[in-house]
Amino acid sequence: MAIALHSCGPMGNLAEADLSATELPDGIVWIDMLAPTADETAFVARTTGLNVASRDELSEIETSSRLRAEKGVLYLSMPAVFRRDGVPFTTPLGFVLSANHLITIRFEELPAFKTFKSEIGLEQNVHPSSAGAFAGLLETMVDRMADVLEHVGAELDIISHGVFRAKEMRAAAKGSRKTQEMAQLDRLRTVGRMGDLISKIRDSLLGIGRIVPFAAGRCPDWMPQEVKLELETLKQDVLSLNDYDGYLSGKVQFLLDATLGLINIEQNNIIKVLAVATVVSLVPTFIASWYGMNFKIIPEYDWELGYPYVIAITVASAVLPLVWFRWKRWF
Repeated sequence: MAIALHSCGPMGNLAEADLSATELPDGIVWIDMLAPTADETAFVARTTGLNVASRDELSEIETSSRLRAEKGVLYLSMPAVFRRDGVPFTTPLGFVLSANHLITIRFEELPAFKTFKSEIGLEQNVHPSSAGAFAGLLETMVDRMADVLEHVGAELDIISHGVFRAKEMRAAAKGSRKTQEMAQLDRLRTVGRMGDLISKIRDSLLGIGRIVPFAAGRCPDWMPQEVKLELETLKQDVLSLNDYDGYLSGKVQFLLDATLGLINIEQNNIIKVLAVATVVSLVPTFIASWYGMNFKIIPEYDWELGYPYVIAITVASAVLPLVWFRWKRWF
């Protein structure tokens, strides 16, 4: 069964729904639909008189499609972030909010929903109304995203320490070059995954940031005052998290630039050594080529010290550039 009925309080969770019924059980305020079938969609529409959007309709990106009000009923949608095998994805999430019922339409398991289902069953934990369930669910989602962002921030701090702390850099330098390269690649992949997760959380926060004021402004008659205050507080929380998300995005970009910069410095050091080796070997190669020419008359061939002479100038031509580079501190 991909549909669950909920009321507020100790009897908050009713596991099953009779799809042949024409009415909902008493006290139901929240209907949660997970990848609903056609029969389940028809059941909800018949018992509530509300329209249930399809996945394609919930995936629309236009604001007019995501936020609309019809005859006192709100039809809302947003991208919700979730992780599968550690990889972040977004999935469409829809809300249908009326004075009597809240309907959620989703197509993936979302941890915030599981958390809220345990909270809605606690007495006086959630306002006993559809609007109360709506505000409580959004608050749980925001709390979940705040926890994830805090975890991401802690991991970015660890990566930052590894990139810039001298002790860690010296420890990495003692390993083989292959080990260092693998560590750098792992760091880049980790930072990249963090950046992807942060961007998807930002999409979800922006969705909630548009939904909350829209819902508070379009339901002034039947929405309880306590719920309006909850939504106002939630609005401020979303703004704060958006700022923190932006800060983490900047930190991710900074760490990517810093890591790539350090890799470029290491590559430049390698190129520098190769350049020095090329310059040092240039003159000895020229001398060896000169005296290796096949001519009968080369004056040094008749010298008794001709061979040691060539060796001496070859060694000197190699050592002098090294001394010069070292004096200039080019390597």
